[in-house]
Amino acid sequence: MSEKLNHYFMIDELHTTVRREILAGFTTFISMAYILFVNPSVLGAAGVDKGAVFTATALASAIGCMLMGVLARYPIATAPALGINAFFAYSVVIGMKIPWQTAMAGVFVASLIFLVITIFKLREMIINAIPSDLKYAISSGIGLFIAFIGLHDGGLIVANKDTVVGLGSFSTATTWLTIFGLILTAILMVMRVPGGIFIGMVATSIVGLVTKLIPLPEHLLAGAPSLAPTFGVGVRHMGDINSLQMWVVVLTFLLVTFFDTAGTLVGLAQQAGFMKNNQMPRVGKALMSDSTAMLAGSVLGTSPVGAYVESSAGIAVGGRTGLTAITTGVLFVLGMFFSPLLTVVTSQVTAPALIIVGVLMAQSLAHINWTKMEIAIPSFLIVLGMPLTYSISDGLALGVITYPITMIAAKRGREVHPLMYALFFVFIGFMAILNVGK
Repeated sequence: MSEKLNHYFMIDELHTTVRREILAGFTTFISMAYILFVNPSVLGAAGVDKGAVFTATALASAIGCMLMGVLARYPIATAPALGINAFFAYSVVIGMKIPWQTAMAGVFVASLIFLVITIFKLREMIINAIPSDLKYAISSGIGLFIAFIGLHDGGLIVANKDTVVGLGSFSTATTWLTIFGLILTAILMVMRVPGGIFIGMVATSIVGLVTKLIPLPEHLLAGAPSLAPTFGVGVRHMGDINSLQMWVVVLTFLLVTFFDTAGTLVGLAQQAGFMKNNQMPRVGKALMSDSTAMLAGSVLGTSPVGAYVESSAGIAVGGRTGLTAITTGVLFVLGMFFSPLLTVVTSQVTAPALIIVGVLMAQSLAHINWTKMEIAIPSFLIVLGMPLTYSISDGLALGVITYPITMIAAKRGREVHPLMYALFFVFIGFMAILNVGK
């Protein structure tokens, strides 16, 4: 390893190795590779060409990961965000009957605004204004959120019309694949085996193939589909953003991506131990990286790009530098040609990893001052709100709206940063916009 590489990525300083960083990048990619197949399916429902979306998803993710790795030097991966892609397809295109080309123009305009407010450091100021207790709550809330995703994807938790959620059926064979992976990964983690989460996923995939619970892929290689149906569509249809309804759509794209990414970056930075004096070093470069990726994604032809909570899987196996994100980005590029092989990584394979990572991130709960109710209440609403609303931004909103109120009630209103008061009103408007028509 060259001295320049070591110095730039602070490999020795962060007590890591190139091998560990590459392993972490593999782990993160495997945890989030599903987006290559989920995003085309979701946007395809809106009439967007699935093949083009597959390639756009891979390239936008790769661009974001590379930028995050090279510029910000963080082990944080980016990709088209779940939730906002569903809003794009089902609410905007299908619900509002807006052509997908116009909706893509909305994403492009939101991306431009996103980039401008990042350049003027508004996003950086907001992240730094969030108090440390709420940042720990964000990290813990994301942990519970992704653990809940893992439990659901693995079949251990299912919808129940009487109790909202309930225990899954143990008569489903694939659920036992999740249980096997969870027990094995838990044992490896307790025994402190390096790369335990990654080993658990590989072992679970092998067991799934041997038991035929996971079908063997018919091919190993496949050509990347053409981008022609989606490339530049959003730019060409900017003139369609000419109504109040469309500007509400643009604002929604902007706000959801803004707060989802802010919450995710803070949570992951807490998990990795990057926070110093309640501030995230190089946060401006991290925000610029994901803003640029969102703009690139809108040109390529996909829904908004943002930081991914699944990056926590790579951080959990020791990823601490930008080499982790760069590795993930390279794998996204290769993934365009090895798409048949990625079908081996089913939700039952990634579920145990997400559950274990949830445990690791929940450790931040210990740092919250639970003895002060003015802190405990908004922190609790964030922690509980994220998994129960199935949204990082909604959970964050519950806590941020409550925080100034409880601090004023405790006669500590002067301790609240002015931006937190501003966020109080922003989030009230944010919640009102999201609930229009519900």
